[in-house]
Amino acid sequence: MIDFEAVSVELGDTSVLEDVSLRIPEGTFVALVGPNGAGKTTLLRTCNGLVSPATGAVRVDGRHVMSASPREIGRLVATVPQETAAVFDFDVSAFVAMGRTPHRSRFETADDADRTAVESALERTDTARFADRSVTELSGGERQRVVFARALAQETPVLLLDEPTASLDINHQRRTLALARELVAAGKTVVAAIHDLDLAARFCDRIALLSGGTVLADGPPDAVLTADRIESAFGVRTAVGTNPATGSLSVTPLSGEHAGEHRVHVVGHGTGAARTIGRLAELGVRVSAGVVPAGDVAAVTAEAVAREVVTAPPFEPVSDDRFAAAADLVRRADAVVVAGTLGAPNRRLADVPERTFALRDAPDGHSSRPLATERELLDVLGRSAPAEPTAR
Repeated sequence: MIDFEAVSVELGDTSVLEDVSLRIPEGTFVALVGPNGAGKTTLLRTCNGLVSPATGAVRVDGRHVMSASPREIGRLVATVPQETAAVFDFDVSAFVAMGRTPHRSRFETADDADRTAVESALERTDTARFADRSVTELSGGERQRVVFARALAQETPVLLLDEPTASLDINHQRRTLALARELVAAGKTVVAAIHDLDLAARFCDRIALLSGGTVLADGPPDAVLTADRIESAFGVRTAVGTNPATGSLSVTPLSGEHAGEHRVHVVGHGTGAARTIGRLAELGVRVSAGVVPAGDVAAVTAEAVAREVVTAPPFEPVSDDRFAAAADLVRRADAVVVAGTLGAPNRRLADVPERTFALRDAPDGHSSRPLATERELLDVLGRSAPAEPTAR
């Protein structure tokens, strides 16, 4: 449905897009993600004819965008822009009806098809109750939904969304992207520039990751949103895991320094171990963990943020090779942290008195040195942790 072929765009003396090639099949929901200035909005604007590529070509449904008339583009592509400031004092129903402009001549009056399209768009975007109000009286989020309604009323095969959830509350964020998914299921092609990586992974079929005006990766969310690629694009370490409620990818930025100076091995399982693993990773420590029962919340957390993790089947004896792998991690660690309940194998792993700590109450009978917080552990190891935020 959409074909970006070696597209390069220059705005003034600045190169914004460079040799971007991307093919988007019909009936696909694609998210454009990347840092500010990556070229997401510019790429959308080449698709609706508002920006002319310096080189390359953009085709929509086989038509060269730059050679198509505004009316032809208006019948192919509808856009929800990032900025939705209302300049003129139209009521909402009249504003949404402007989406029908490409379908009739200048002096042609609205017909039943136009009125049906407008009414449907208002209902689907939960804006019908605003129909008689002025667009200028609406909040930013309400106005964003009305602009979405205008795009729906346009009834095009392609819908472009530029940060469609930026000014919406969490309820209407979900409803907006769920509606986009419904449109895709009905055969439309939707391309959205989205900052929220979790929302992009949850609702979109494919993700194109842009950085520096080029496409770093393009494909299914789990193939594109890896910790290494996200760090390359955004310059921040992240934990990439699974949202337990939706089953989709979840991306959590980590504030610690890259790599960190010390290795800390965490033994134990359950929520206490998961919390400790997550907090140490957030502080930039090289965390390892194990032996952890596969599927345990600590294993899930460790697989998302730890450098190395050793798991074993739950409710079964720990095999010699699994124990040996965890023992090797302990030998390479600067400290061992006891967190949560310990079985016999983990008690043996934690039996390093001079280097074993417990950040909470140690299991009964274990002689680990208690500490209050992960930061205190870093102080003991001689590492300067990031400062606590100042209360105001």
